[in-house]
Amino acid sequence: MSEKAMIRLRMGQNDAHYAGNLVDGARMLALFGDVATELLIRHDGDEGLFVAYDAVEFLAPVYAGDYIEATGHIVHVGNSSRKMAFEARKVIAPAPHAGVTAADVLPQPIVVCRASGTCVVPKDKQRFRGEANG
Repeated sequence: MSEKAMIRLRMGQNDAHYAGNLVDGARMLALFGDVATELLIRHDGDEGLFVAYDAVEFLAPVYAGDYIEATGHIVHVGNSSRKMAFEARKVIAPAPHAGVTAADVLPQPIVVCRASGTCVVPKDKQRFRGEANG
C-alpha cells in the first residue's frame, strides 16, 4: 500500500511519567493512534476506529526532551478493516553534558517502538472506496 503518515514531536516534561524523566510507553501508542487516524482519513475520508493492537514492542527508552518521529502505513485493506504497521524513532536527544539547552541530532535514529494493529472504517463511512485521493 502506498499510504503513509508521519508525526514528529518533542516529548515534554508533561510526557515524563517516571523517575529520570522517562516517558510512558503508552505515549508511543497514542502517537500511533494519531498516525492511524491520518491514514484512515487519507484512505477512506473518515477517522474510523482503532480496534486492537496485535503486537507491540518497546525497544528503547524515551525521555523528556527527545524528538520522536512516529510513522505508519497500511499493509492490508479488507472490506472495512485496515491492517497497519507503525514505528517510532528517536531522532534528536538532549545533550545535558554540553549544556542545559543542548541537544544532538542523532546520526542514526533509534527505533524505540514498533507495533501493528487493525482499524475499522464502516462501509457506510468509506467515502473514497478505491478512488484516487489525497
